[in-house]
Amino acid sequence: MATLKELINSEHPVLVDFYAEWCNPCKTMSMILKELKRQVGEDTKIVKIDVEKYAKVAQHFKIKGVPTLIIFKDGEIKWRESGVHSVPQLVQILDDVKKGNPIIDRDVHPHDRV
Repeated sequence: MATLKELINSEHPVLVDFYAEWCNPCKTMSMILKELKRQVGEDTKIVKIDVEKYAKVAQHFKIKGVPTLIIFKDGEIKWRESGVHSVPQLVQILDDVKKGNPIIDRDVHPHDRV
């Protein structure tokens, strides 16, 4: 089995879901990620990391809340956000990462940015 470091250095996107067993939004996100995997197939790896079992990994990535999703490609963080996201949102973000497009928060109007 590949290490996390090997996985995130892939030329294909790798979505890492930092979660906790007690977290209800994490349970919702788990169902969403199953559907996402069905839609994206082998083009994207999805990895789940329990922040309590792997606290050092969570600390390394400065995880403050769960669920937190991070998308890596070529060893770099391409997108990171906490909270629950829909399958269409994640498909669009992954498509942008694959194409090398900048990731834009589609829920925030440009003039609302700080």
